[in-house]
Parts: sequence; structure tokens; C-alpha cells
Amino acid sequence: MVMAERVSVTTFRTDVFNNWCPGCGDFGILSALQMSLAELNLQPHKVAVFSGIGCSGKLPHYVNVYGIHTLHGRVLPFAIGAKLANPELTVIAVGGDGDGLGIGAGHFLNSGRRNVDILYIIHNNGVYGLTKGQASPTLRRGMKTKSLPRENINDAINPIAAAIVAGYTFVARGYAYDTKHLKDLIKRGIEHKGMAFIDVLQPCPTYNDIHTKEWYGGEDRKDPATGKPVPRIYKLESVGYDGEVRNESEVTEKMSRAIMKSFEMGDNIPIGVFYSNPLVPTYEERIGAFAPNYANFPPAVQPIRNLAYRPVAKIDDILEEFAVK
Repeated sequence: MVMAERVSVTTFRTDVFNNWCPGCGDFGILSALQMSLAELNLQPHKVAVFSGIGCSGKLPHYVNVYGIHTLHGRVLPFAIGAKLANPELTVIAVGGDGDGLGIGAGHFLNSGRRNVDILYIIHNNGVYGLTKGQASPTLRRGMKTKSLPRENINDAINPIAAAIVAGYTFVARGYAYDTKHLKDLIKRGIEHKGMAFIDVLQPCPTYNDIHTKEWYGGEDRKDPATGKPVPRIYKLESVGYDGEVRNESEVTEKMSRAIMKSFEMGDNIPIGVFYSNPLVPTYEERIGAFAPNYANFPPAVQPIRNLAYRPVAKIDDILEEFAVK
């Protein structure tokens, strides 16, 4: 039996030059992800990180695991394909709010109803940072960031509510500058069996001059008694909120409560786990229920050639199981 090597945060760092803007919230997400992988003692060769296009798309370059930089809005089908080919792989997808909730919105919704066992992290800063600050789907109507010629006239998508109604079975929100809390959320998302989603509030210091680190920290509103800032961020666990489903009778009530909670924005913004339902079978389990050859012998473990370079893959049994009769 081969023993797994003990890993650390440095195990998951690369020497690729990082050209994110100074102060970008992406650094916090990167650090939180690396810390979570280390604390879970995952082996780099058993982890794959997929990304789309945008500033967040560079993240796989900086994490020492398998990294796949995909197409704009298409990160989820790539990531899901890898997981279905190799169910033993820990798969993490990352992308921006524009990437995932704009051009990728169709994949975002349909991925939820399948409940594949992966984690999807969205870097949510309200703008398209890589293309100079246009309004993204999460920027609220009436907001005017520095690159916009006039106020945004579109209503915003609520990523938490959208994920819950789409069928994601673990839905959380983190804050990029609270890396310890975000690290704990990512660990829970990886350990959850099913489709996990984390919406990360990620300040863009270059193009979003409204939702800044100082704004989230309440620097513009001081407590009259103490003179100290009153943060807009608060943790759901600090108010006794519990979003975990423990039996089927709780599903509707906890989904409804989580959706209502997700609309708290402005001066009181909750972060933490909004909803978690471990009772829903994963997509891999659903397939394995009628296709035991897939469950026992998935595509990634099948030899495709012998030493003479002749094809040896045999998929007759799997095709027979999936055949419509």
C-alpha cells in the first residue's frame, strides 16, 4: 500500500508570475483554496482546477495541481466531463460572475439539477475586470462604477437564489478578504457530496470603486459611540443560522429561508452556508444505479492501448447498459 505524502500550502504554490492587480480579491481566493487543499491533505495529482475566461481564469496557473484553462462561459461542462470520466478526482471549477452568470448562465442552471460531485467558485466583483470594467450580471441597477458612462440600467442576478432553485445541494457565500472563513467554506464545499457552489464577494480595486474593501469594512459608517467602522459583512453562524437539511421534511422550509436570506444586501451582507442538502443522490450515483460497469470501471481507469500501441479499450458493456431498448 502506497502511503500519501503529507502536503502543505507550499505544495500547492507554483512559480508562475502572478499579474493580478495589487489589492485584488483574487489573491484571497487563491490563498484560501491553497490552504483548503493542504488542510484536507489532498494529493496534487488527484486534484484538477478548471477555469473560464477573465482575471479569475488565471487561477489554475498559480495552483500546483492539474489545471485546465477553458472557454468563456464553458468551465462547468469541461469540469463535469472530467469528474464523470474519473469520479475519484477532486474537481474544482472557478470563474468570474460574467463568465458564469452571463455567457455561462445556461450551464450554471443546468449543472445544478444534475448534482455532480464538484465545487464551483464564482469570483463576484460586479464588473468584467479583464475587459476594462463593464457591468457584469451581478452589478445592481443604478450603480455607476468608474468605467461606466452612465448608471447600470439592468437588474442584478442573485447567484445564491439562482443556485438554490437550480438544484445545487451546497450553496454558500464567502468574502475574499476573510481568507480563514473562506478557506473553511471551500473545505466544506469540497467535502460535500454533490454540486457545491460558493459565491465569493471579491473587490476589484481597479474598476469597481463602489464595493471596495473599505466599503465592505464599513469605513464610511462609524459607530457614534466608539468611532469604529461598522462592517457590512456578517457571518450567518454568528446569528445562529442553520441551513443544513437533515430530513426531507425540511427541504422546502430551508430552501425558502435561504433564498430570503440571500436578498439581504446593502448595509448587512451575510456570508456563510445558506443551504446544504446531503440527502440528494449525486449524478454519479444515479448513473451507477443502472450502469454498474460505469461505477466499477469508469472511463479514466480503462486502458486504451497495450505496449504494442494497439487499442484495447472495451466499452461494449457500458454501451449495453446505456442503450435504449
